Amino acid sequence: MGDFALQPVMKKLKIIFAGTPEFAAIILEALEKSNHQVIAVMTQPDRASGRGLKVMPSYVKQKALKMAIPILQPSSLKLDGAFASEALHAKKQIETLDFDVMIVAAYGLILPSWLLSLVESKNELGCINVHASMLPRWRGAAPIHRAIWAGDEQTGTCIMKMAQGLDTGPIIAKETIQIQSLDTTATLHDRLASQGARVLIEVLNKLARHEKFVLLEQDQAGITYAEKIKKEEARIVWSQEAYQIDRQIRALNPSPGAFTTFNQEIIKIWLSENISHRWKKDKPYQPGEILEVDEFGISVAGNEGAIRLLEVQKAGSKRMNAGQFVKNMQLKPGQVFQ
Repeated sequence: MGDFALQPVMKKLKIIFAGTPEFAAIILEALEKSNHQVIAVMTQPDRASGRGLKVMPSYVKQKALKMAIPILQPSSLKLDGAFASEALHAKKQIETLDFDVMIVAAYGLILPSWLLSLVESKNELGCINVHASMLPRWRGAAPIHRAIWAGDEQTGTCIMKMAQGLDTGPIIAKETIQIQSLDTTATLHDRLASQGARVLIEVLNKLARHEKFVLLEQDQAGITYAEKIKKEEARIVWSQEAYQIDRQIRALNPSPGAFTTFNQEIIKIWLSENISHRWKKDKPYQPGEILEVDEFGISVAGNEGAIRLLEVQKAGSKRMNAGQFVKNMQLKPGQVFQ
C-alpha cells in the first residue's frame, strides 16, 4: 500500500455572530449551512423604519429567529457609557457562553477592549471581521457606496482580525472583485456578501483544522474612509460631469436613491449609464437638459458629457424603465431636469 497523508481533523467551531443589515444576514445564512454552529447572535435593537416608522427587527434578527438562535440586542457594549446596564448584562451573557470564535459583519456598534480580549483568549484570530473593501481603502460605514462613487475598478472582501480603531486590524484573507459599468450598490452588495461568506468559511475551516495563519498588517499608505451616506448627498447636481452623476446614481441605489426635480416634482433615478463616449456635443446644452428620448432611455446632459437614465420613479409611483416614464410624463428634448 502506498503512503498517504492523513487529513487534519476539523473541529466544529461554536460561533457568536454579530451583525445587523442584509449583508450580515447573508453571511449568517451561509454559516448555518457550514460545518460550524452559531450559538448566539448579537444585533442592534429594533428600530423604526419606512414611511410608517414601524418598529422593525434587523435583517440579522429576522434570520436568527428563523434559525432559533438566542439573540442579544444591547444598545451599546461600553461599560461606562449611557447604556452601561445593557452592556454589563451583555457581558455577563457572553461570559457564560461556551464558544470558539466571534464573527462580526456590519454590526454597527464599537467592540470595546473587554470583548476583544475575551474573544482573543479563545483563539489566535480573536474577533474576525468581514469587511466589504480592500483595506486600507474604504475603512468605515459605506465601503460599497463609496467604491462605486469614486469610480474604483475593483473592490473585494477582507477578513480581518479586529483591533481597537476603525477597521485597523491585520488582514487574515482577502479576495478582489471587479466593479462592472452598470453595477449599483445593490448588485455589488450581493456579490460581495456571497464572496465574503465563502472566504470567511474558508478561514474558519482552516482555523478548525488548527492550521497556521500569516496575518498581513495594513499598509499605512492609501487609507481612505467610507463616510456614512447622508440624505443631502442624494440630490443630483447636473453641473457635475456626466461620469460623476452616473456614479452617484448607481452608488445610491438602493438607498437613499439619487433624485432630481422636473416641473417641481421629485423624480428618483435608480439606474443610468454614462454615454459621454457616444455623445457628440455639436451645440451648447444646459446641464440637466434632455437631449434625446426613446425606448432605450432618457439622455441628459451634464456639465460635460451625457448620461442615459434607464430606471426612474415619480413620487407616489412604482419604479419603471425610462421608456415607460417618457410616455407617462411626455418628456421632450430641450426640457430640463433641475
